[in-house]
Amino acid sequence: MTDAIKREPARPAKNPAATAQVAPREEATPASNNGLPPDDQVALRKELLKSMFLQRRFEERCAEAYALGKIGGFCHLYIGQEAISAGTMSLLRPDDYVVTSYRDHGQAIARGMSPRTVMAELFGRQTGCSGGKGGSMHLFDKSLNFLGGHGIVGSHVPLAAGVGWAIKYRGGDQVCVCFFGEAAVNIGAFHEALNMASLWKLPVVFIIENNRYGMGTAISRATANEDVTTRAAAYKMHGESIDAQDVFAVRDAVGRAIQLARTEKTPTLLEMRTYRFMGHSMSDAASGTYRTKEELEENMKRDPILVLREKMHAAGELPEGDLAKIDEEAKVIAQDAWDYADKSPEPPLSELWEDVVVDTTS
Repeated sequence: MTDAIKREPARPAKNPAATAQVAPREEATPASNNGLPPDDQVALRKELLKSMFLQRRFEERCAEAYALGKIGGFCHLYIGQEAISAGTMSLLRPDDYVVTSYRDHGQAIARGMSPRTVMAELFGRQTGCSGGKGGSMHLFDKSLNFLGGHGIVGSHVPLAAGVGWAIKYRGGDQVCVCFFGEAAVNIGAFHEALNMASLWKLPVVFIIENNRYGMGTAISRATANEDVTTRAAAYKMHGESIDAQDVFAVRDAVGRAIQLARTEKTPTLLEMRTYRFMGHSMSDAASGTYRTKEELEENMKRDPILVLREKMHAAGELPEGDLAKIDEEAKVIAQDAWDYADKSPEPPLSELWEDVVVDTTS
């Protein structure tokens, strides 16, 4: 497991020139705190750190539970990408919408979903957010406008455009944020959805979580043009590429995109350059055979938790005792979620006949 506190410094890569490392393409935009007073800025940074720690500790417990057979099916962990969800969700209003793909645990928790109901869903229990019938890839919470969790690559991107259309039709000023991986940009549904979103001026923020690998295939082997932000130009929409290991770089870019969506009703395509520290799924739990140990270690130097922690330490905002307290609280919440899920009942067999069709007569 990755540990943002006790991990030893990574050894330098044996062949740095061949190492694919997440790094800014240019100097990062200064972190925006939306004009908050200094005390509120510190509080915001602590909340973002807490969010990332909770996601990390929760995912580590998920890995343990999967190894013990408590979680079945597929299980895709978010470790290494937490700054994207923490930064994005911190800017959304309660009435905004989120549509995402199968690597959704961290996003659901950052949006405000109870870790208990998320873990119960992973355990296949009746108290899960989808009644124990959806599992890892299908997390939903209508009260939070968290609309999944979708397992088919790229299939949910048109759904986000549909949500954007509904917002426009009703005359609202909400925003729909849609997360997907870099492999989805080669799917036909992606192009169709972005074309419609731009043509009809829909308030959707499309976020590419570019962790460089679609399953075990490097982006260089699957995508003719690795600069995925050029897709934005094809549909006359704003596009940016961001160092997504810096939570405030994420907030800067997402903040601009949300502003465009609310005020001008126009979509944005954001590439979040990140790196997953675990395998594609629990069937590939380590580095796999498609990337080197040196590449993994080099990228782990850009752990988003460490990046924020070091900035706060340098500014004198995070005494060591506070850091330990934040970490311990995250571990307690993750353990509580495990205990709750473990004690919850499995759905009865009769549930197989529920939620199959919608009664439209009432």
